[in-house]
Amino acid sequence: MPSNLFHRFLFLALLPGVILFAGFEQSLWAGNLKIVTFNEDVTPKIGVPVAYAPARKIVTPLYARGVVLLSDEQPVVLCAVDAIGIGNQGYDTWREKLAEAAGTSPVRVAVHSLHQHDAPRIDFATGKIMEEQGLGGKNYDNEYGIQCISQVASAIRSGLKTPQTVTHLGIGKAKVEQVASNRRLLGADGKVRLMRWSKSKSPEAINAPEGVIDPWLKCVCFWNEDQPVAVLNYYATHPQSYYGQGDVNYEFTGMAREARNKSLPGTLNVYFNGAAGNIAAGKYNDGSTRMRPILAQRVERGMEAAFNSQKKTPITAADLHWKTEMTALPVSPHLDPKQLQATIADPEKTAKERSSAAFKLVWYQRASQGHQIPITCLHLKTASILHLPGELFIEYQLQAQKFAPHQSVCLAAYGDYGPGYICTEIAYSQGGYESSPRASLVAPEVESVLTEVIRRLVSSEEERSE
Repeated sequence: MPSNLFHRFLFLALLPGVILFAGFEQSLWAGNLKIVTFNEDVTPKIGVPVAYAPARKIVTPLYARGVVLLSDEQPVVLCAVDAIGIGNQGYDTWREKLAEAAGTSPVRVAVHSLHQHDAPRIDFATGKIMEEQGLGGKNYDNEYGIQCISQVASAIRSGLKTPQTVTHLGIGKAKVEQVASNRRLLGADGKVRLMRWSKSKSPEAINAPEGVIDPWLKCVCFWNEDQPVAVLNYYATHPQSYYGQGDVNYEFTGMAREARNKSLPGTLNVYFNGAAGNIAAGKYNDGSTRMRPILAQRVERGMEAAFNSQKKTPITAADLHWKTEMTALPVSPHLDPKQLQATIADPEKTAKERSSAAFKLVWYQRASQGHQIPITCLHLKTASILHLPGELFIEYQLQAQKFAPHQSVCLAAYGDYGPGYICTEIAYSQGGYESSPRASLVAPEVESVLTEVIRRLVSSEEERSE
């Protein structure tokens, strides 16, 4: 190949929206926004570890589903996984392999777990440490995680052969009644006096106000003329009704999602959990088996009402914009690598204690070396969709909406699970579980770091100057 022709080939290969066939150049999308949907069954086998026990029964399948958006920019991948958490090297690998499949950069891939507590954890570095200690498969199953990624990547490759055209964007919202409540009940001294967990039988916890929540469920819908192709739903709550025995299921938010799929044949409904670190159903859930379908129906009604409320507007490829802020989160000062290594190597400790120490050590090593997590925002006309790590407090979601009052701001948390709980600065002085050394692996100044990143990502130039 002549030198000038080679450089022309290389230049074209690097351009977004351009593909090469046998030496010919062709604009792939020609101004049209296109979409690929994918939906893979990632149900673990019996015996694979889920959050708190080996899988003993499959109540419902688990899924990894999402969309690939094809525009004038490089492709964007949005993926929601039925898992309690995908962290550290596991999070990196998911994004890298899905990016390869979609022909894009890993920073343009957002992967989020939905945080069901009867679903697996995925973190290859932590899993490797456990294998080295003779505890492979106890809390992490790396083979399972690799298989999941392979399946989803294959589904994306197949879907790219037949993308659908997106002609309109729909945005809607509706309140979800009697599901979300704040977990942290404060006393007169400003300290946490009572934790209201995912389930509660305490009259005091049940009768206390909901507290600070975001009651709105928002949806972003992609239409091909009069056919809805995919609906992305965003709502913030811990999804647990009851859990912990190894009965694999996608919980009440998953039940709501699947009900909407049945109501809209030919349309893929995807659910993303918002900033639910301090939000759960404890005010309205007593932990009985009867409450799971009731909570599901309440979320489903919110999804249906949001869908029915949406306003459709024409959209083209030029209306999609992706923004990324590579962000290093401050490491919690309580992490002691020597102590963590000692716990990992101590045969007197339980497998759970050793895997927890391994997870914290992996995060510490990455974060203390300046590892940066991509914080991203997808802009689609009047919709802005933020993608953030960890078990984020609801205050971040509410603040993001204030930064862009003229936009419909959606937020997906539970991206990189490595940081654990990401609290507000004041929460670290209030007590409670979320801000304890057991739960949060970042320092209190994380709020100032993340708040500024969110502001830059979500707001327009005009709003930033106000």
